[in-house]
Amino acid sequence: MARALALARGFAERRQLSADVADRLAIIVEEWLMNVVEHGRAAPAGQIVLRLDQMGAKLRLSVSDPGVAFDPRLAVFDGPNADRGGGAGLALIAAWSRIASYRRSGGRNRLVLELPAT
Repeated sequence: MARALALARGFAERRQLSADVADRLAIIVEEWLMNVVEHGRAAPAGQIVLRLDQMGAKLRLSVSDPGVAFDPRLAVFDGPNADRGGGAGLALIAAWSRIASYRRSGGRNRLVLELPAT
């Protein structure tokens, strides 16, 4: 997780993104990857691939992981889980970004999220 957050922060700094956008990007990266690790049931040696790009006024976050198939477009959010904590990550991701694409290919989830660069 530390490497992914450092990648997101470094990307934001190089692109001179505002503090607000940089924070949102870091939170989206952290929340998505925590969901992959906690719920994806991938093998411990499974590799998660993260890529960040800027396309004009949009940031693009691409993630590939070997976890169980999970299409976030079909996820139902019932609110935070008061018993175990957490549960708001998908709502934050949905509020701050849009799913540009999702597919399952070669035993991997392949997700692309887009969010405003400003």
